[in-house]
Amino acid sequence: MSFFQTFIIAIVQGITELFPVSSVAHSVLTPYIFHWNLDPQFLKVNFLPFMVMLHLGTALALFTYFGREWIDIVKSVFDSRQRNSRRLLKLIIIGSIPAGLIGVILEKPLTNIFSNVTSASIFLIVNGCLLFFGEKMRRHGTRGIKDLSYRQAFVIGLFQSLALVPGFSRSGASMTAGFMAGLKHEEAARFSMLLATPIIIGASLLEIPKLFKSGVHGLLQMSLAGGLLAGIFAYISVWILMRWFKKNEISAMRPFAYYCWIVGGIILLTRIL
Repeated sequence: MSFFQTFIIAIVQGITELFPVSSVAHSVLTPYIFHWNLDPQFLKVNFLPFMVMLHLGTALALFTYFGREWIDIVKSVFDSRQRNSRRLLKLIIIGSIPAGLIGVILEKPLTNIFSNVTSASIFLIVNGCLLFFGEKMRRHGTRGIKDLSYRQAFVIGLFQSLALVPGFSRSGASMTAGFMAGLKHEEAARFSMLLATPIIIGASLLEIPKLFKSGVHGLLQMSLAGGLLAGIFAYISVWILMRWFKKNEISAMRPFAYYCWIVGGIILLTRIL
């Protein structure tokens, strides 16, 4: 990949990672839209570690935005008086278990579909349905994260695991599960963002070392530059998204559902016709 292609994908990833529209699907579709003839071997072997580096930039953006909260969570490990932060840490750990286990077990099968444009567009359409109908079926959200049970945190983590399939949005799936648990839009978005951080870091520990062994000239440098750029745009995205959900408590997901249907449908038609 060239630096120009890296920057385009980094910008797309940074914007779409936290919006509920599947950043992985967009990273699969972007080369197709721009007619980039990427090496099939690169797509099969190095694309996933490359994308994880971009996601790591997103994790740093989340750490920055929720910095005060993460400091309190870390303090709670050493101070039993920080009960609320310690319970939040437990909820995050329990919610992270499903995606962590499924990601390790199904790593190879999932890697094989990371460059499949057709499946990404189909699942993007399905993701739109999840956002639209998941919000319609939700209860009237009045609860905060502190009101979640550990079982509900685990279920939200299960929904988050859908993002291992390109086309499903991690934030969209986990927020939809949060709605069903009775969380307010803003609280569902906040828990989704907090839940994303350990998953991204865990994936980074597994995948990023592969960049050092790839043997592809300049890949590590491009990945680092892309991660930095993705982090900048991710910070802007989370700032916008948290304000959007704070102001739109009734139908906040609909614009994203429409977007997934339109983009997924157009790409799928180009594959069929």
